[in-house]
This record gives sequence, structure tokens and C-alpha cells, in this order.
Amino acid sequence: MPVPDDPILALCALHSLALALFHIAFWKLFRWPKTLQSTTLPNRAILQIANVQLIWLFLGVAILCWRYPAQLRETPLGHAVMFGMCGFWVVRLLQQFVFLRVSHPLVHGLSVVFALGAFLFALPLFQ
Repeated sequence: MPVPDDPILALCALHSLALALFHIAFWKLFRWPKTLQSTTLPNRAILQIANVQLIWLFLGVAILCWRYPAQLRETPLGHAVMFGMCGFWVVRLLQQFVFLRVSHPLVHGLSVVFALGAFLFALPLFQ
């Protein structure tokens, strides 16, 4: 698949793909389902289902950014998608400080990744 002409949207695609791959690794990284055995069945199911849905979302956004850069930049629907993804990353960054109050370099690194996502998806809206 050729690299899109738009370097910012190519970076948005790579960011989304990287997050999808990161979420695919959750089962191994967090030793699911073993570590989830201590919670209820509904909580185990909800957590894993939400994670699979995030993988699907990130892959879909990566494909949109890779295959349809002109439409994302030039149409109202494309702007809505970009605004929605920027908002997604802003809200995710804020939730980091509400739900994951851990002072650890990896957590801070994730905060940078989320802020980068908000920045990347906002850029095309202002160019």
C-alpha cells in the first residue's frame, strides 16, 4: 500500500496502528485472563470487549487516515472524524489523571502518546 501524500495523516495512521497493536498485546502484557480472575465475570467481559472494540476503532481510523487523506482534510465529514479523534485523545489524556494516578515513567509516556494523538488529529483542522 503506498504512503499517503499527506505526512500528518500518515502519522495519524501510524499512531492509530501503534495503539491497536499495543491493545492487541494487552492479553500478554497484563496476563489476561489470569489476572482478571479476581474480578466478576461481567467486569472481565466488559474489560476485554471494550479492549477488542478499541482495537477495531484504532484499525479503522488508521485505514481511514491511510486511504482517504483528502476526504479527511477537505470534507465536513472528514473534519468531524478528525475532531472526534482529537477529542477522543484529549478525553483519554484527562482520564489518565482521574483513574490512573500513578507516578511511573511508563504512565507518563502513555500521557505523552495520548497528547500526541490529540495534537496530530487536530493539526489538519487548522491547516
